[in-house]
Amino acid sequence: MSDTSSRLRIVWIYPDLLSTYGDQGNVLILRRRAEQRGIPTEIVHVHSSDSVPVEGDIYLLGGGEDRPQILAAERLIADGGLKRAAARGACVFSVCAGYQIIGETYGDDDDKPLPGVGIIDIRSGRGATRAVGEIVADVDPSLGVGRITGFENHQGRTAIGAQATPLSTTVKGIGNDDHTEGAYQGQVLGTYLHGPALPRNPALADLLLRWRVGEIPPLPPSWGETLHEERLAAAL
Repeated sequence: MSDTSSRLRIVWIYPDLLSTYGDQGNVLILRRRAEQRGIPTEIVHVHSSDSVPVEGDIYLLGGGEDRPQILAAERLIADGGLKRAAARGACVFSVCAGYQIIGETYGDDDDKPLPGVGIIDIRSGRGATRAVGEIVADVDPSLGVGRITGFENHQGRTAIGAQATPLSTTVKGIGNDDHTEGAYQGQVLGTYLHGPALPRNPALADLLLRWRVGEIPPLPPSWGETLHEERLAAAL
């Protein structure tokens, strides 16, 4: 956890720009699953007019429309706090527009390449068609998460460079490119999954917690696991 606090510091970045699809649910479920295990938490909301603190544990970015996405990328690059936090080993979890802008480049609404934050080796542009609907994918077995579900609504297509690894292989849906969904590099992880992603996939939330605090005890099955199974059954 953070060197300056005994609490798990969860940083929610730019809710005024990147919170179109209810992705703040990812913040809430992380806090809940940590505190159910006796891990105290602190939630830090960072608006686009604020500096991004470097001494966080888990940083979360949500989805957004084209113009807010561009503004978010510009401000994150100028601020530099997220990049410094990632360099010191913090965990970053980004969704959709947030996923695209943490890469090396992403496309604007005319598919012109724009610079990203550069903390994961991916490059995103616009596809010929929009990906809309339920998505199911099998996560890289080395991460111990299993099958995940979510809802995608994007026109992005993402190419993964040599330093990053696909998060999962698509079973249903588009994801990055019809074949893979999301990517990770160290403790930086991005995905196109809304839903929100972490409430729908508790094992994915627990992966982020393990990255920051080490091994954690299992929790008894609850509504999160039930929701996961229900959405999986409905999607296939």
